[in-house]
Parts: sequence; C-alpha cells; structure tokens
Amino acid sequence: MLVHLRVTTPQPLTDESLALLLGHDYITNVTLQRGASLDPVGDVVEADVAREEFNEVLESLHRMGVGREGGILVQTPTATPYDEAVRIEARAPGDPDDAVIWDSVLDQAAAGARPTVSYLLFLVMAVTLAAIAVILDSSILVVGAMVVGPEFSAVGAVAVGVAFGTWPLVGRALRLLVGGFIVAILVVTVLALVARVTGLITLDMVTASRPETGFIWHPDQWSFIVAFIAGAAGALAMSIEKASTMVGVFISVTTIPAAGNLALGLAFWTRHEILGSAAQLTLNLSSMIVAGFLVLSYQRLFWTRTLVLADKVFAQQDVPAPR
Repeated sequence: MLVHLRVTTPQPLTDESLALLLGHDYITNVTLQRGASLDPVGDVVEADVAREEFNEVLESLHRMGVGREGGILVQTPTATPYDEAVRIEARAPGDPDDAVIWDSVLDQAAAGARPTVSYLLFLVMAVTLAAIAVILDSSILVVGAMVVGPEFSAVGAVAVGVAFGTWPLVGRALRLLVGGFIVAILVVTVLALVARVTGLITLDMVTASRPETGFIWHPDQWSFIVAFIAGAAGALAMSIEKASTMVGVFISVTTIPAAGNLALGLAFWTRHEILGSAAQLTLNLSSMIVAGFLVLSYQRLFWTRTLVLADKVFAQQDVPAPR
C-alpha cells in the first residue's frame, strides 16, 4: 500500500522538495500546483510514496524545513489500482503491512496522553464492570471490563515517550494513567460503599472464594509474563496500525479487573484484597510499559534491517518448485 503525501511549500523550498520527490525510486505520481496555497502562501506538491520508505522521505522534508515553514499531510488511500504502484511496492524492502510511520506513532502517543472526558468515563465504566464481575465471580464480565478499558492508549504513550526520550510526553501520559485509575477507583469505591449501606453488596460477597476471578488480585510470575507479552503485542500493533490486534491486548491483562477489586477492597477495607490488587495493577502496568519500550526501541534501531532480511527469506520461500 502506498501513502499519499501532500506538501505545502513556500516558494523558496518548492524546487528542493520537487528534486527530492522526483529523484526517489519509491515515489510516483508527483504533481505540482504553483501558487495553489493561500495560507500559508506557496505551492502544493503531491506524491504517492511506498509506505516502507516513507520515514526517509519525511525526515528529508523536515530537514529542509518544510514542516516548519509549510505543511505536510499524510493520507492512506483505500486502494491504488495502477501498475506503477505495484512496481514500487515490489521494489521497496519489506511488506507495507510491517512498515512503521514514526510521525504517526508519535501523533497517536500524543493523543493517548491527552486527558479527555470520554477516557475517564470509559475507565470508570470498565472498573465498575470489573467490580461487578468480582461480586458475581463472572469471567465473562471480566473480559467485558477489559475490552471497555481505554488505559492502553496511555500505557503506549508512556512507552513511546521513553523510547524517543520525549519526557514531557512521558509525564503527561503517566499523569493520565495514574490519575485516571485513582479517579476511577475512588468513584467505584464510593458506589461500593453505597451498595454496602443499602445491602446490595455484603462482605461475604467480596471475600468469598472466587474460582473464576480470584486470579485478578494474586500477582505472580505469570502475571508479569502475560503483561509483558501483551505490552509487546500492543506496542507492535500500535506502531504498524493494527487496530484489530489491540482487542486481544485489552483482554489479556488484568489491569482493569485489579482496579475493580481494589475499589471493593477499599469499600470493605479488606487489607489482603487491597494489597494484592494494588500489586497486580502496578506489576501489570509496569510490565506493559517496559515491553512496549523494548519493542519500539528495537523497531527504531533494527526494524529496517529486519524487513530487508525478511524480504530475502520470504523471497526464497516464494520461489516456485521445479516441475
């Protein structure tokens, strides 16, 4: 799949931008509209670029100052049904589905670190569902609470910020992550206290043996391993924009269920439930952040070489058997 690039350049940078695009082996459909841009004043240059090589093109445009003095817009076409697109994709190393556009990753991380009303509402609803799952000992509700939880956007933002050394981003994401869980846990604790006073929930319901949901407040080595793998999968899915894979990440880690159990523990002041849930929540979030950082760091350092090597291996496998 190609990426469509639309660049607004001030006139002094237009020729240099055109030279870059026209001289590249992985770019086609280069067009120029002189004086087409009114704000900022300048020209408009458009091109189709192989996704695998897009980072290099974008970095060159940034070095020219196009992003600072003009504008850059990136779009992913639904389809590119022409022969040159097929040839460019074949020439580019790796598969476009494996390509990472780092500016897109940074934009996603910045959005994930931004506090919104919807983030807090989803988090509160997810923790509430998790608390109900604990009371009913329902593994199905646990899965539902995990899916509703929005916390991985903040977890991913922390990992991206650390990988890129963007510490203001790390700070914003951590504040959202920690603050969001504190708010959600406090809200659900208040709801649980109301349910306790009205008799809807009793201490026996919270402390009873729960074969289906007891794991959510018993951290062990498997908790770390599962959270680590899920964090790595989440970072990879975020970087290559595989939204469908993220659902699997959401239902793999017991961050939301642990928060729900923690709220119940606070409402009934059951010390072992509070400590176990807090440890589970902290362990899982930390494991996911570390795994995400490692995956993103590997991609920044070695991803291009990995794709080139994969190209060679897959090309050998694709050779038809002799008849």
